[in-house]
Formats: sequence, structure tokens, C-alpha cells
Amino acid sequence: MTIILRERLKYALTAKECQQICMERCVKVDGKIRTDQNYPAGFMDVIELEKSNDRFRLLYDTKGRYVLHRIDREEAQFKLCRINKIYVSSGKIPCAVTHDGRTLRYPDPDLKVNDVVKVDIATGKVSDILKFDLGAMVMITKGHNCGRVGTLMHIEKHEGSFSIITIKDAKGNSFATRLANVFIIGSGSTPVVSLPKGRGIK
Repeated sequence: MTIILRERLKYALTAKECQQICMERCVKVDGKIRTDQNYPAGFMDVIELEKSNDRFRLLYDTKGRYVLHRIDREEAQFKLCRINKIYVSSGKIPCAVTHDGRTLRYPDPDLKVNDVVKVDIATGKVSDILKFDLGAMVMITKGHNCGRVGTLMHIEKHEGSFSIITIKDAKGNSFATRLANVFIIGSGSTPVVSLPKGRGIK
């Protein structure tokens, strides 16, 4: 939070001022007020500053750096969460764990690991599922190609090792990365969330 308020948005000059801004309950992350100036915000999180009427989504640029991408009120209502794990809990309740640590109880039976769900921030309910399939629009979240956006062309499964994904961007450049680095952001050529400038083309 300190880095966002001080270095990026220039709302504060010192860490003390960042602390005051947070303690005055001005900062919301994913719809919840956060008073800790060291609160870790991550990929796809929605940061809201109501007093200045600012809303941002944390995305990556093509150099793999975090970007505060300005969004409108409508887009600030939801976020995308990647499914990292699906299990059955102690009460025989099926659960899905997302990349940002949420546990979704009784998820859709069609939901698989690597799929992405569109979560309503106010209610925490899943409103849409983006399947992990060929032709899906993806953003890379780790590695050398971090921040690049393209279409999923091919999946190579390697038993006992990392599955490799081939992706083709809008300019026709192909590149490969590990399966774990891929985050679905839409289907075909239309992303569900708006993209920062450059649209993920390196």
C-alpha cells in the first residue's frame, strides 16, 4: 500500500502519511477497507480510493511490472480469480481455492484447476466461469513473458514435469511458458477486464 500511495499515486510524501491515509479508512482493496499500510495487494486486486474517486486494477505490463490500471465503477464490481486447488473438506463440502486465497464453497461441478472465475466483489459469489481451453485469451503472470497477452494455441503435457503452453499474441508472435504462469482473462479476442496500454503486446 505504501508503494502505491507514495511512489505511484503520489498521494503521500512519507510512509507516515501513507499510514494516516490508511488509518482514515480511505483505502479499499477488493471492496474491504484496509488500514494496514503494509497490506499486500496482488494481481487482479481492485484498489478503491473513494475520496478521490479513483479505482484501479493491479495488472502487469509487458516488462512484468505491476501497473495501476484505471477502471470505471462498473468494472470495479468484479475481479477474476484463478482456481489453484479443488478439494473436499471435512464436512464433505466441495471447495475451490483461488489464487488470492479465497475459498469458494460448493463450486460449479464443471470447475477445474486452472479455470478462472469471475467473482462479484460485494457478495463473493461466482458470476461466470472462463474455461481453460484452446483459443482462450490469456495473460502471463510469471517468468520472462510476464504481462504478455495472447491466445492459447497448444498445451504440451509432460508427465512428472511442467506442462508447456504455446501462446500467440495479436501480432502473430508465438512464445511458450509453463502452465502455472498462465491466467485466463477472456475467450477469443475479447478480454473480460480492460487491459493497460499496449494491450500486452511486447
